[in-house]
This record gives sequence, C-alpha cells and structure tokens, in this order.
Amino acid sequence: MTLLNILQRIYSLDTLDTRLTVSSTTPLKAVSDSRRQSPTREPLAGKDARAQDIAASAQPSKWNTVEFYFYGLVFLIMVPLMFKTVMDVSKESFPTYPNYSRILSPGWIPGRRVDNSDAQYASFRNNIPFLLVLLVAHPLLRRVYNLFHRVEKQRSQNGSKLPAVDVAATADARLKQRTVFDFGFSLVFLYFLHGLSIIKIFFILYINYKIAKGLPRTYVPMATWAFNLVVMFSNELCNGYPWVNVARIFVSDGSSLMAWAQFLDRYRGLIPRWQILFKFTILRLISFNMDYYWSLNNLSGSPIEKKQLDPASLSERDRVSVPADPSAYNALNYVAYVLYSPLYLSGPIVTFNDYVSQQRYPSPALTLKRILMYGIRFFLTLLCMELVLHYIYAVAISKTTSDWSAYTPAQLSMLGYFNLHIIWLKLLIPWRFFRLWSLVDGIDPPENMVRCMSNNYSALAFWRSWHRSYNRWVVRYLYIPIGGSKPPRSTSKTSFQNPSFFNSFMSRARGIWNQLIVFTFVAVWHDINLRLLMWGWLITLFVLPEVIGSLLFPASKWRSRPTAYRIICGIGGVGNVLLMIIANLVGFALGLDGLKGLVSGIFDSWIGVLFTLGACGVLFVGIQVMFETRESEKRKGINLNY
Repeated sequence: MTLLNILQRIYSLDTLDTRLTVSSTTPLKAVSDSRRQSPTREPLAGKDARAQDIAASAQPSKWNTVEFYFYGLVFLIMVPLMFKTVMDVSKESFPTYPNYSRILSPGWIPGRRVDNSDAQYASFRNNIPFLLVLLVAHPLLRRVYNLFHRVEKQRSQNGSKLPAVDVAATADARLKQRTVFDFGFSLVFLYFLHGLSIIKIFFILYINYKIAKGLPRTYVPMATWAFNLVVMFSNELCNGYPWVNVARIFVSDGSSLMAWAQFLDRYRGLIPRWQILFKFTILRLISFNMDYYWSLNNLSGSPIEKKQLDPASLSERDRVSVPADPSAYNALNYVAYVLYSPLYLSGPIVTFNDYVSQQRYPSPALTLKRILMYGIRFFLTLLCMELVLHYIYAVAISKTTSDWSAYTPAQLSMLGYFNLHIIWLKLLIPWRFFRLWSLVDGIDPPENMVRCMSNNYSALAFWRSWHRSYNRWVVRYLYIPIGGSKPPRSTSKTSFQNPSFFNSFMSRARGIWNQLIVFTFVAVWHDINLRLLMWGWLITLFVLPEVIGSLLFPASKWRSRPTAYRIICGIGGVGNVLLMIIANLVGFALGLDGLKGLVSGIFDSWIGVLFTLGACGVLFVGIQVMFETRESEKRKGINLNY
C-alpha cells in the first residue's frame, strides 16, 4: 500500500467508527465475515440492499468539472491565507503581543511558546504522560487478572454448533469476569482521582440504585430524573459537599467529629473537585435506571427469543434497545458500568444495555488493525493541536483582549474562527483518547466527533454529530420520551385543505419545542450559568431558519432542478454557518459582551462589510464542497444525515 492509501484508510469512516458505514440494523458480524471472504472489497461499501439504494440515489460525481476546479483554486488560495492571517497576529512583532505573552508557556518547538491558557485542555495536556501509562497498564492488568480467572470456553465434541445454553453460560462467565475486574479497578482508580470523596459518590450511586429497584415501577422514571437533577444542582451549589460542611450540620466547630471531618478533607485525590466530572456519571445513572425500567416490559419472555436473534451477533440498534437478561441488572454490573474507568472522566457514553452486551460478546469491530489505525489517527490529531497551539495564540488573545480596534476585520474573523477550531480540538482529543483506551480494553463506544468543525452546513446535523454519543443519549432518554417531533394526537387526524403540510408543520413545531427543552437541559448539564443557557436558547432559535427553509423549499419539488436546489441550499447553508459561529462564540469562547466587541470591530467600516460579503462567498464555495463530499459517501452506500 502507498502512503496515500494508508492515509485514506486511517481517515476513512470505517476506521473512525463502523457504526458510520454499517446500518444500525445490520449485525456487524455478518459484515465482518463478508469482508474476510472478499478482502479486496472497499471497506466502506457494505453493499446490502439499503446501501445499494443509497448509492443509486446519489448524483454523478462533480469533482472533475469546471465548477469544482474553480472551487479547488479558491481552496488553494484562501486556506493558506486564513492560516497566515491568524499566525501573523500571533507573532512577537505584532503590537498586541505583550498584552498576552505573560499567559503563554514554554513550548517544545524551537523559537515558539505554546498557548496552554485554556484550563480545561491544559488539565488534559499536562497529564498526557500519566494517561498513556493508564492506556497501557489497564489492559495489561486485565490480562493478568484473566490468567488467574479463566473463562472456560465450551467446545462441542464433534465440531457441530454449540447449544445455546452452553454459549450463554460462557457469555455470562465472561460478563462476570470482566465486571469484577472493572469494579475492583474503578475503586482504586476513583480513590486516586478523588480520595475519600469516593464515599460521597457511592452514597449517590446507592440511592439511585434503590430508586430503580425499590420504588413501584410507575414512579421510577420521574424519581430517577428528579433525583439526578437535584444531584446535578446540589453538587454545584454545595461545592462537592466538603466533609467539614457535612459535619457542621450535626455538630459545632471544635468537636472531635469536626476534627475527623477536617482529616478526611485532606485526602481529596488528584482531582478534588469530583463534582465537575460527575455529570457524565449522572448520564450513566439515568441510563441504568431507564434501561431497567423498560426491561420490565419484557418479563413475559426474552426479546431475543421472540425475534429469534443471535445474542452474539446483535446489530448496533439491538445492542442498545434489547434489554439485558433480568439477572444482569444487579449491583455488581451497575457499579462496574457507572464507574467504568476508560469512560469515567469524559465518555463517550455507552448505554447499560450496550455495555452488558459487549461484555458478554466482544464486538466484531474490535480488530487489531482498526484499533491501530484509530490510534495513529488520534496521535496525528494530537500533533495537529500542538502545532496550532504553538503558532496560533487565538485563545490567549481572546482571554486578554477587551479592545479589538488593533485588529483588521479579517484578523478579527479569523481569531473567532480559529478560536472555535481550538474548542473543537480540545474536546475531540480527550474524547478520542478515552475511546481509544476503551477500544484497547474491549469495549466499543460511539465516536463523539464525526465531522470536522468546518465540514458542517446544517445546524440540525451539526448537533447530531457534535458529541454524538451524548446526542444519542439525549434522544433515547429525553427527546423521544417527551414526544420527539410527533405532532400532538389531537391534530394528527384533523382534516385541512392540506393535511400533510399541516401535520408536517405541527411535527416541526413540536420538535422545536422539545428541542428547546433538550437544549436547556444540555446547557445546564454543561454548567449552571446564564451564558450557557443563552447558548442553548440561541441554538434552538437559530434552528428555526433551517426548519422554515426546508418547509418552503422541499427537496421533493426540486428533483427536476438539482443544480438550482443546490445553489439555494448553499445560500441557506451560509446563513446556518454564520448563526452556528455566533452561538458557539457566545457559549464557549467570548460570551455575549465579547461577541459584541468582535462584531462591532468587523462592521465598524465599509472594509469590514466588504470583507464579510467576500467571506460569505468563500463559505458558499466550502458548502458546495461539503455537499459533494456527502454525495461521494452516498456513492459508496453511506448516508450519515450530517
């Protein structure tokens, strides 16, 4: 294989996550077997009937057309110019350099300092050596443990297929072997992370477990959500419940209990503020309770037996939706899942049903070659981030600047743009590291970031692919239970002059209202502050133009004029991109006041207005390339809808 072929495999969707190239209803084992039989087959093309239909609906390639040669020329000119613009303002010779140089750190690239001023990413970057040790040590310790606790594989005497009872017994033994190790390792891991705050964590876990197991079934969903929302707020407001504050509830200062509480507070671990990370644990607490609650609908018989499914070869959708065996919803599996070390700190998020299924039967996606390529891809992304932080000081500039008059409109726009790219990278890298750790350990969670931040033109699709495992969790446990985008029952059968349009409108309106509820929860879950609430509400507001546009310009009425429709969608996509940039700058970078200063600096002169018009033209070119990229995926039988 040539270097180009290797890079294509490393950066293929199949390497990123097989869920992207295989239908969620197709068992991955069947696809893996067919690929072994035909190793020369394109790995992205799982040519089932659905994939063939997708490929048949794709438009002919436009890459070798005059239009796209022009787009290529724009890319060759504009992309290097974008980098040069923001790198110029990051040089020591630029007048504003002394304003932020004090918060730069020594770098490993000769002659360059590094912008390590973002506290969230700095906590990850500074601990990369320790995390790499964990990445190697944790799977090795599991293998050592397995040597002393072997799972005896059942084998038939005549080479025939094993009875289902024997296969299930082996799977149950594997589940217990792995969860016992996960439970024990998580105790040690959490003690080093949070010290004696582990007692508080287990107290919360105990109450949540009793809600699922002890309350009447009808009260479980409401009690689960109420309890976990209260925990989420109280964790923040009570600052993680220091032992001294807890002791003050019962005794006054100077007592022996108070002295004991002060002693306990000294052992707070490497991450004393355990409550900051506990928000991911809350998602798993809700997942266990709700998966158990829904499993009670199937006490009359196993869904696997009713559907005649092979438990060792479930599709991705069945792994999530089909309940585990009733005996699997026990305290050992519960704690092992909630505190699973590779995914404890930041995810990605795996549902309880999926976790148990993969513990019983390893995913066929976990091949050495795919994990190795994913690891290479992670380290290339990490290298990219290092180069950016050494040559582009957008974060430090945004932290120390209140007067933007020293920058031209082009420099201001590129500072905001690259600031968002750094935010994207600072989230992408930890998520991919912890997913890599999980893959090495034998659990395949969903990939959180599917598209590059600059490869999005739809606000709806953007949020489906940004923090994807969280989005899937929100859809399963919040959006669908509150009604999703279904129209209210009272209007679903109402006869109007155009009932299909009316139902479509009501469906979209219901969906937008429920999205407002969802994004409010998402904002509060991220952090309890007004800026993120404004971000959540802005996202919902900025989705409206796309929804209205899709109703006014339905794709079905433009099939005879695909080029005109592509141009219309491109213009709408430019608006979507600008709105997404505004919302994310408010929520994650500058806040509302900082955004006002940035925007006023851009539009303060006619030069800024002309620059903005030119930038919209460049965005239009980029969006046309995004359209064609997705059509290329369709020609391979892949339709991601984002």
